[in-house]
Amino acid sequence: MGRRLVPLTLDNLQDLPQRCRSCVFWELDPVSGEAAVKAGTPGLEKESWISAVLLDWGSCGRVVYVDDVPVGFVLYAPPAYVPRSMAFPTSPVSPDAVQLMTAFVMPGYQGQGLGRVMVQTVAKDLLRRGFKAIEAFGDARWKEPACLLPADHLLAVGFKTVRPHPSHPRLRLDLRSTLSWKEDVELALDRLLGAVQKEPALRPL
Repeated sequence: MGRRLVPLTLDNLQDLPQRCRSCVFWELDPVSGEAAVKAGTPGLEKESWISAVLLDWGSCGRVVYVDDVPVGFVLYAPPAYVPRSMAFPTSPVSPDAVQLMTAFVMPGYQGQGLGRVMVQTVAKDLLRRGFKAIEAFGDARWKEPACLLPADHLLAVGFKTVRPHPSHPRLRLDLRSTLSWKEDVELALDRLLGAVQKEPALRPL
């Protein structure tokens, strides 16, 4: 099984699930996001956001391929590039952290260590760039796949609550700790990364 992790660019954006590549929940503030949906332009807005972040900050995601088939992805960026982050009662994200926006591993490929490798790759990337942690807004009342990750799943893979809230706590993970992750966190990562996306079908290359 050949697997590779590739930085997300406009060239491989199409390899994300359809629902994800046209979602601008994080990329736009609530008002602008609603306007984009009404105008039928969320896909264009997503491309514009990725282009701007790549030019200004650099890599903001990874796409995972197994035998040249896209099977997962992760998106992350400093909160300054994530307008929706300021809409949460537990904001802002700490200045030494990058925000984990969303992530997904296709169900048929969970349990193979891809989630662990993906997060460790992100950790190495961000440590090289001078960041100490990754933070996320969890959903404490999570019931079904959505843009927010379940808070209890984040806790299961090592995140710690830094600002509690009954609905949307902010959680933090020390990036150095991810580099020594063992297989005992793989099941928790499967639950975490598999909880994001209802639509399992990804377009083969």
